[in-house]
Amino acid sequence: MKSTLLSAICAGTLVWTQAALAQPSLPADEAREIARDAFIYAYPLVLSGVTFDVGKNVKEPIGTSAPLNQFGHMRQFPDAYFTIVVRPNADTLYSSLGYDVTKEPLVISVPASGDRYYLLPFLDMSSDIFTVPGTRTRGNGAQTFAIVGPNWQGRLPTGVKEYRSPTGLGLLIGRTQTNGKADYEAVRAFQDGMAAVPLSAYGKSYTPPKGTVNPKQDMSAPPDQIDKMDAAIFFAKFAELMKANPPHANDHPILDRMRRIGIEPGKSFALASAPKDVQDALNAAPAVALPAIKGAWSKAGTLANGWRTNMTAIGTYGTDYLHRAGVAYGGYGANAIEDALYPTAFADSEGKPFSSDKRYVLHFAKDQIPPVRAFWSLTMYDERQLFTENPIDRYAIGDRDKLVFNADGSLDLIIQSDSPGKDKEANWLPAPKSGTFTMNLRLYWPKVEATNGAWAPPPVKRLD
Repeated sequence: MKSTLLSAICAGTLVWTQAALAQPSLPADEAREIARDAFIYAYPLVLSGVTFDVGKNVKEPIGTSAPLNQFGHMRQFPDAYFTIVVRPNADTLYSSLGYDVTKEPLVISVPASGDRYYLLPFLDMSSDIFTVPGTRTRGNGAQTFAIVGPNWQGRLPTGVKEYRSPTGLGLLIGRTQTNGKADYEAVRAFQDGMAAVPLSAYGKSYTPPKGTVNPKQDMSAPPDQIDKMDAAIFFAKFAELMKANPPHANDHPILDRMRRIGIEPGKSFALASAPKDVQDALNAAPAVALPAIKGAWSKAGTLANGWRTNMTAIGTYGTDYLHRAGVAYGGYGANAIEDALYPTAFADSEGKPFSSDKRYVLHFAKDQIPPVRAFWSLTMYDERQLFTENPIDRYAIGDRDKLVFNADGSLDLIIQSDSPGKDKEANWLPAPKSGTFTMNLRLYWPKVEATNGAWAPPPVKRLD
């Protein structure tokens, strides 16, 4: 038996590990529990893999999609016809980059941004942010840095700062402050000054290669793709992704548990080769884990004055795998709270859902104005969680608009579908013509009183 097993392994016909076969069989309930936890742990890595494949599936940069190791840039705000992602923003223009540093580092240059706020959060494939070069962390001067792989050894050129990616692949989801449509030209010039080159080409003339398009690539939303995966595809993809993207240093307990059902970093996995009880447990995992993941996203954060704000385990998650998976599902690439807070309002001060046939006001006392070092805004979403047409093409309002403050320094934002009158339109955030709606405050580079919970948004009050 031993020689037969060894021969099969050497021939590549088995991916079930000998160590796992030596384990005594697990009770069914324990196998199901490990399988569920493994799915939750794996979800961000698999989602990142799908997002990576979708984003790089172009010959040359088109919007935020771009070939491997190349920048893609959003050049204008989403409008009422934009449906690619839910809850878009009208504050920043995005820059993205899917990187592969398994063979050599990638050197990135960023021009000086003047007084413009920007941030470049880099996510490893588990969706943890491991560095955020930008205004808050490094100021607004020009900078050059290298993303290096987890096992790379070598020396970088003088003046090039090293950031070690925990995984061989990863994603950048950058944001640049954009003060309305009139600011597009200046922001585009800043984006065009960003450059990424392999270390071997640094300091030389370099033309990035064309991307390879896979015509069979599913280009639908990555969370929707995972919803459709069966357990065999999901866990096989997870195992392959772990080969180039090693686990974090604090993941050993969950890794030891997964070994008991035959899933091990660095090794392929085929569900059909697993014992029947493990197959049953893994096949049952998606139906249990996915609702838990989606529930973790919808219930995340604390509730104050009708606003739900998530101020824990965002961007960096430790071993809170369920919360990490929930954020990956509903807000992939969400910033750490030191860079941005996103209080969300679903109901008015009486707990009633917002309705487009009502009028509302959000009143900030002088000492309640959102405390930020960069800027803040309030964004409107219809019942689809998207922008909706309105007479003044305004989807967000904030401190970069020409707001009219009250004599005592307080501020009233008017929220309704119809114009409140020309004399009040400066402070008007249009609501949809019909249906329900929700809103997001966005606080970029929030001050400590916002991140420690001492400040909370005031309630939204209905006027009729």
